[in-house]
Amino acid sequence: MMNGSISNDAPPIAAGRLIAGFVAGFLAVLVFHQSVLFYLHLVGFTKAVAFSVHHTAPFGVPQVLSLAFWGGVWGVLFALLVEPRLPRGAPYWLGAILFGAVFPSLVAWFVVFPLKGLPVAAGWHLKGLATGLLVNGAWGLGTALFMFPARNRATRA
Repeated sequence: MMNGSISNDAPPIAAGRLIAGFVAGFLAVLVFHQSVLFYLHLVGFTKAVAFSVHHTAPFGVPQVLSLAFWGGVWGVLFALLVEPRLPRGAPYWLGAILFGAVFPSLVAWFVVFPLKGLPVAAGWHLKGLATGLLVNGAWGLGTALFMFPARNRATRA
C-alpha cells in the first residue's frame, strides 16, 4: 500500500479454529494422554499416575487440570501451525502423533523439568523418555481426532 499502512493479505484466523484447538487439546489430555499413562503405570512401566489431583505450584490447581490446560494451549498451536498443513489420510494421523510426541516432550524435558528442579530429559532414563513420547504421541492423536470434525467443516465451507 502506498499510504504507509501495513497490508495484511492473509486471511484472518477464525476464532472457532482457536477454540476448537484448545478444546481438542484439553480433551485429548483427559482421554488419550491420561489413558496411556494409566496403562503404562498399570503394567509397571512408570511410577507416574494418571488423573493425579495433587496440587501444582504456584496456583494449587490439580495436576490433571494443569496438564489439560497446557494440552489445550498445545492444541491451539497444533490447530494454527500443523493441522491445516497436514494432508488427508495416513499422513494426517502420523503427523499429529509425531507433533505430539516430539514438540511437547522437548519442551517438557528441556524447559519445564529444569524449571521444576528435575533432571533435564528425565535424567536420560529410557523409561522416562519413552513415557513422555508415548503419552504425548497419544495426546497428538487424540487432538487430531477431536479436531477432525472442524477440519471437515472447513473443507466443505
